[in-house]
Amino acid sequence: MPRSIWRGVLSFGMVAIPIRMYLATESTAQVSFNLLCPEHRTRIKNKRWCPEGDHEVAWGDVVRGYEYEKGSYVVMDDEDLEKLPLKSSKAIDIAGFIEDEELPGPVYYQSAYYLEPEKAAAKPYRLLQKTLEKTKRIAIAKFALRDRERLVSVRPLDGVLLLNTLHWPDEIRSTEDLDLPADVGVSSKEVQMAETLVDAMAMKFEPDEFKDEYKEAVDDIVKAKVEGKEGLIEAPEVEAETTVVDLMSQLRASVERAKKEERRPAAARGRRTAERKSTARKRKSA
Repeated sequence: MPRSIWRGVLSFGMVAIPIRMYLATESTAQVSFNLLCPEHRTRIKNKRWCPEGDHEVAWGDVVRGYEYEKGSYVVMDDEDLEKLPLKSSKAIDIAGFIEDEELPGPVYYQSAYYLEPEKAAAKPYRLLQKTLEKTKRIAIAKFALRDRERLVSVRPLDGVLLLNTLHWPDEIRSTEDLDLPADVGVSSKEVQMAETLVDAMAMKFEPDEFKDEYKEAVDDIVKAKVEGKEGLIEAPEVEAETTVVDLMSQLRASVERAKKEERRPAAARGRRTAERKSTARKRKSA
């Protein structure tokens, strides 16, 4: 069982639910690059240096400081943060409930956390989870985590309450500074054909079918470099596309290709990636 990162109370109205919070996601198989000296090919060390005393500071000796005026700091430790005169540092106090579509879009979402009830709070926890499921609503609240107060949503997911941290409105950048194209006319026939394409490409989302192949590709290059065969590694060629002269022709060609893909057996569709990998391996071994 992973270690909880926060303990407190989730409350709505007069109902208080003691809970523990756990990270809902983890990073796996990520590619990590190190910074090297270009001459000696050794890792560069980052030192924590005190310019006033002209000496290095060990990581375990570093303290947290708040700059209350230019160049002046007050030290803040964990005990100080525990004494914050802020209700949200100890409790997730639900402000209200909204319909999912009322949240202004995916740009607001940050990290995801599972909420687990303490043993004595199983009933009110299940009550809130089932009520949110039945009413199809999500809760909005605030709470303090890791030295800042956060706006959050709480929703039911597979029998668990899921908390998502949200960006504050003033953290969302405006789209006004983007160089967006002027209003361009799109014909009803183009829209209809695009809808046909979307329907032809409709799928059931199965997360397990999607794999992160970036690390495997990096490993291939690393192996080739170590063996002195880096010149044999080539990026896969983009499949040749039918030459088209306008948007409508592109849409028709796309719809036709999507329909052909749909008619192919699932096993055959799944072999495309394997065939490309096989071709790449043959090039390396040649």
